[in-house]
Amino acid sequence: MKAVVQRVDRARLSVDGKVISEIEKGFVVYFGVKEGDGKDKADYLAKKISGLRVFEDENGKMNLSLSDTGGSILFVSQFTLIADVSRGNRPSFSEAMRPEKANEIYLYCAEKIREYGIEVKLGVFGADMVIEQVNHGPVTIIYEV
Repeated sequence: MKAVVQRVDRARLSVDGKVISEIEKGFVVYFGVKEGDGKDKADYLAKKISGLRVFEDENGKMNLSLSDTGGSILFVSQFTLIADVSRGNRPSFSEAMRPEKANEIYLYCAEKIREYGIEVKLGVFGADMVIEQVNHGPVTIIYEV
């Protein structure tokens, strides 16, 4: 399971030209699930992402979390995070979890993050999404469990 977390000032997700989700200050989280990943890993990532302290405090130090700042998450399923590019130039997605089960884990992880009191907006699983985001920093954290 992988999650790429990017600190943003704002982000918007559209499908077929229609805005589906948007947030102001917070995180865009790209989330990928491998075969064999389970809810235990999603629980771990939900806790880590919810507590991630990468927002500046009054002294300019990255010391505040989403809960401290009132930020939100745009949570995007992205199976391409699981790509294997070790051979050739065409990615292999053989390790990615099958879509039905991956969607279940994606929704489960989003719900677990909400249980930490954080607003979570979703993408559209399996859709061709257009994501516009204004990164701040930039700050990008990658979790792999």
